[in-house]
Amino acid sequence: MSDYVTAGGVRTYYEVYGEGEPLILLHGGGNGAESWLGQIPELSQHFRVYVPERRGHGHTADVDGPIGYRIMAEDTAAFLDTLGIGAAHLVGWSDGGIVGLLVALDRPDLVRKLVAIGAYANRDGATVFTRELFEEPVSARMAEILRDSYTTSPDGPDHFPIVYDKLVRMWREEPNIAVCDLARIQAPTLLMQGDEDGVTVEHSAAMSRAIPDAQLAVIPGSSHVVPLEKPGLVNRMILDFLADEQPTKLFALRDSLPEYLREGGAPHFGSG
Repeated sequence: MSDYVTAGGVRTYYEVYGEGEPLILLHGGGNGAESWLGQIPELSQHFRVYVPERRGHGHTADVDGPIGYRIMAEDTAAFLDTLGIGAAHLVGWSDGGIVGLLVALDRPDLVRKLVAIGAYANRDGATVFTRELFEEPVSARMAEILRDSYTTSPDGPDHFPIVYDKLVRMWREEPNIAVCDLARIQAPTLLMQGDEDGVTVEHSAAMSRAIPDAQLAVIPGSSHVVPLEKPGLVNRMILDFLADEQPTKLFALRDSLPEYLREGGAPHFGSG
């Protein structure tokens, strides 16, 4: 099913699949719902999956004024509120992951669990080559790559340069989340990235240490488009993380010694 809803002043296009607890897929910058084709079939067997397209993306028209991560986070919260979805699992990729982090910070009542794929809190987390994407002449070449994804826009193809200019301004200046502020995220969070992603592994590790209930997954042999490169693995990791119960950690050593080492006794590592 696909439809439009006016939320936060934005006539937002969205698609819905499956039944169950609500799960929101938040696409990356410059593309739309089609980027999740490797995830929708499997995730919709377990959840009611909503795939909104943000302002200036996909089938959703541009809106007067700038495009920014916090603006899009407010749009996402308005989407959830307007449809009466309530608290949902958020799965965001790239720009969508940054939007998910901001929703978790600003509207914790709307986030059950959060998955952020290939997302950084601030530009210190971007690799040198990620920053190069937003400067000339590479930025102009990126525009040609992303132009094809704009064919569904109700604004028409001539409007693409305006939207792309807004996106580049955002990418050059944002996000600006201090890693220490991620400590305010209450939702269990899975940070995922490729081992050759646009975010550094060191930055993702710092983010995972800052978020109180966070897990970190670095997918070998993959890049910033790991949901396309390894959809089966990504789907399994998402479903495992969103499961109602997580397995007990038997030998966690990051923040403290296991209790049995302090009090005596030993863990049971066997299968029987």
